Parts: sequence; structure tokens; C-alpha cells
Amino acid sequence: MSREIKFSLVYRDMWQSSGKYVPRVDQLVEVAPAIIDMGCFDRVETNGGAFEQVNLLFGENPNVAVRKWTAPFHKAGIQTHMLERGLNALRMNPVPADVRELMFKVKKKQGTDIARSFCGLNDHRNLKLSVEYAKKGGMISQVALSITNSPVHTVDYYMGIVDKVVEYGADEICLKDMAGIGRPTFLAELTKKIKTKYPNILVQYHGHTGPGFSPASMLEVARAGADYLDVAVEPLSWGKVHPDVITIREMMKADGFLVKDLNIDAYMEVRRLTQKFIDDFLGYWINPANAKMSSLLVGCGLPGGMMGSMMADLKGFQGAINATERAHGRPEMSLDNLMVRLFQEVEYVWPRLGYPPLVTPFSQYVKNTALMNLLNTLNGKPRWTTIDKDTWGMILGKMGTLPGKLDQEIVDLAKSKGMEFYTGNPQDMYPDELPKFRQMMKEEGWDEGEDQEELFEFAMHERQYRDYRSGVAKQRFNTELEDLKKKAGAPITVVRPVVEMPKFDVKEYAEKYPHAVPVQAPAKGSLLWQIDVDDNSLAPVAGTAVKAGEPAGYVQTPYGLEEILPAVDGRFVAVLGKQGDKVAKGEIIGFIQ
Repeated sequence: MSREIKFSLVYRDMWQSSGKYVPRVDQLVEVAPAIIDMGCFDRVETNGGAFEQVNLLFGENPNVAVRKWTAPFHKAGIQTHMLERGLNALRMNPVPADVRELMFKVKKKQGTDIARSFCGLNDHRNLKLSVEYAKKGGMISQVALSITNSPVHTVDYYMGIVDKVVEYGADEICLKDMAGIGRPTFLAELTKKIKTKYPNILVQYHGHTGPGFSPASMLEVARAGADYLDVAVEPLSWGKVHPDVITIREMMKADGFLVKDLNIDAYMEVRRLTQKFIDDFLGYWINPANAKMSSLLVGCGLPGGMMGSMMADLKGFQGAINATERAHGRPEMSLDNLMVRLFQEVEYVWPRLGYPPLVTPFSQYVKNTALMNLLNTLNGKPRWTTIDKDTWGMILGKMGTLPGKLDQEIVDLAKSKGMEFYTGNPQDMYPDELPKFRQMMKEEGWDEGEDQEELFEFAMHERQYRDYRSGVAKQRFNTELEDLKKKAGAPITVVRPVVEMPKFDVKEYAEKYPHAVPVQAPAKGSLLWQIDVDDNSLAPVAGTAVKAGEPAGYVQTPYGLEEILPAVDGRFVAVLGKQGDKVAKGEIIGFIQ
């Protein structure tokens, strides 16, 4: 009898691999019945990754969104799954263990069945608690292997991770081919070894189409024993996203696998609604280049979903770079020239940083380092002149063990700066924080919410949650959407909320907080409160904690990034500059108390 191949619709990831946002909850609820009527999906990816954070950026409650979005699939008997980043959970930086544990409890209560957990470094220690907490919370634990192509990422290397997570109790394994550069025959060999050694472990394949390998990879892993394949639907399939279900289903059927029937009328309705959401507002943040595959991604190995943010970075630096080129009597560079130079620099940087799989957040660290190397070398400065604190955290072992060996030049540079390498369990560096956030909620008069979901959201995304509660997030999103519509010449239909953005006056705040310490811009340039890809529109709000000597933000100058270093520990009582503002050296941009 032929074996069945089952499909999962990655409706969350196909949006976030295309642009900055996902549909609002009312839109998700609208499309759910058509997805169900397609009849070919056993699973749907509903949340995780940046989903909760995106809802906060809308100024909406992500807990409401998850509950309403998962409900129709449960009723139809379709499993839902989420993505989480191990030590980093649902954000770009490490999360205390008690917050991680609460996450699985909350997400199960909200209707999420399967926790897909990955560590960007494939460090099994960062996945141990994910497995244990998921199962304790009543979820299916699916561990994702971050797939890449390098001399150190062998089948035996990945099987070593599989052995450990199965020992911890993982129910399933996902091959997370986030850049789509896994070679089909390699993935088949890995799948076969997993299924041979652990026949009861389900295997799911997730592959992006950017470099073009993933359809072949899907066929090979299916033949080798994989159980589930992640697919997308038009108009957000192919390109840098995921293969379309129609093609993959027909390919599997032709190869002799059993597949569920597909209701083409329902498919067309999902397609229509998805396009409607794009036309409504989501398309303003979707880079047209995401619709195209690129063989250039084979060499650098960057995820296709990063192309939009990377090109935005290059545009931001293009002026400064070309000013340098003109000053040295060299021809100016086009964006395509810069892109190729950046890809080449990524290829140089990646092995020297120990071959971290190029997945969030480590793909950003490698890309940011390569970008700063490019800028510095064009200005006659040595490579590695500018490395941000999060990249240093990766280098020093604070986020886990790197798969490969660091270049001696990087080791020597760390030692010259008096930095120490960490070999312990990364989780031990981040003490529990729920009591602190519980107290802050009491002080604010906020309820912890059903199943403590509001407490969880506050502890996971403090800054964004404060923006949501204050109304600033909704105001900022609507203003951003208005600006984009104006640039596109589209009619403006945005209704502004009552909440107004505060107007700041330096003298007023100096008098209001006489004991507060001013925060000053270290140089002339553009204010960047955040350089992380998920957070690049955010600024701190009143209540955001900072530590003396640790960057609270950056100023982008023609020669690189200058860190904004608070002089004292404390919390912002006022923020006077927003993301992208032009600032002068010494200008007061906030107060800390």
C-alpha cells in the first residue's frame, strides 16, 4: 500500500518571509474557513516567530489573535503549530527559564497544538527546556534542526543533535531549511537515518524556495520517509518564500504517494483573500524582489526572507559608501554592486565566526557584521572594527556553542578587549524574571489575564507591550501606514485613534525630572534605537530598563554605528527622539532615572 504524505500550510511564515507584518486577526478569521475547505491540510502554522510581536506593533492584543485564529482549525480537526527559538523563545534575545515555561502553558491554553522549537546554533542544551516545557504544558514537542551547508554540518553532526533531543523526549523532528540551501541528497540521507534509528519519530520538512532546491528536496525527503511537508499558497508562494501546495501535491501524487484531495475553488478563495489583504495594507511592506528566486543565495546562504531588510540596509548605507568612493576617486556603486559585495563579505565572515546557521537571529548578526566590515574596509579601516554586543554574545558562547571553530583573529580580538569566553549552559546566565514583571503589572494596575497570558506577553515583549497598552503602537502603525500610502499615491482611509504621540520639550523634562540623567547622542547621524530586523521601527518607552555602559541604541554615521551608552542603571522616564531621526552630537535624546 502506498504511503501518505501530509501537508502543513505555513500561513504565518509565508507572510513573514515576504514582509514585515501578518494579517490582522479579523483577516485571519476571514480566511480560515477557506483554508479548511481546501481539504488537503492536516496542519496549519498559526503563530510563533514574530506573530505575537507583530500584533503588538499593530496595537492589538496577540493573545486574542492566537485564540481566535486557532479556534476554527481545532473545530475542523486540523492541528496548529507555532515556531519558537529555544533560548530566545519569541524574541531576538535570551529569555529567562520561568518565562519560557509559562509560554508553553499559555500557548497550549490558547489553542496551539505543536511547538516547533529551534536553536539557531543547534545547541541541544538550548532545546532541552523547550522539549520538557512543551510536554509539561500538554503540547507536542517538535524539534527543528537548523539546516545549512558547510563543512561542519554533516549528517553525523545533525544525528548527534537528534539523539540528544529524542533523549529529552521530543516527539517529532523538523528539517528547518530556512535558507533553502540544503542539498536534496544530503537531506534525504539525514531523513533516512532519523527514520531508521527512530521509526516512531515523525519528520516534517520546511524549505524556502529562494535558491531553487526545495522542490527537489521535498521529493527526496518524502522518498526517504518524511511524513509532513510545509507548503504555501499563491500569491505568497515560490520566490523567496515556500513552494505552492498544488505543485508539490501533484509531484507527490505522481511519485506514488497518497495525498488528500484539494478543493480548487477553496484554493482560489484563499488566493483571493490573501491578495485582498496585500491590497488592503500588507503589500506596502512586501518587497517585490521577494517574488523572485535567486541563485546568488546559494553562495552566501542567507535566508530569502532577509532580502528586504538587507536591501533596506544597503540603501541606507549607499550614500555614505558612495561619498567615500568619490573621495577616493573611485566610481560609485549601484545597489546590485553593493549586494554582490555584501554577499561576498558574508561568505568571508561566516566561516570565521564559526559557521552559525544563518537563521534568526544569527543570520542578522552575520549580515550586520559583514555590512559593517564592508563599510569599514571601503573607508580604509580593518575588518571587525565594528561588532555589536549581540554578535559578541554569540562569539563569546553566551548563546550556545558555535558549530565551527572561531578564527584566531576573532579570538585574539576578544582577548585584546578583555572579553571572556563562556562555556556554561547559556540559560544559567538569565535568572528568572516573572516575579519582577508580576510586581510591575501590579504597579501599573494591569491584570495578569486568562491563564496568565498578559503576564507572559509583558515579560516576553516588555517594550512592545507597554506601547500597546499606552496606545502609542496603534498611533505609530497608523502613521507609518499613512506615510506609505501617501508615497504610493493611494487614498488614505486610516482613522487615527484618540491617543496622540507625546510632544517632548527638553527643558520641560529637565524640570519635571530634576534627578534624571540625560542621554545624549554620541555623534551626528541617524538615530537607531533598534537594528534587529524584527524591531526596527521601535523606540524605548517610559519604563524601559537600561544598564550603565550597555547600548540603549545607536547613531548611524557615515563611518559606522556609534553606541548610545547610558551613564547609569535605571529606566527611561522620557524618550525625545524616534527611530530614524537626524540628531546632532551631544543632543539630548532621553532621560533616565
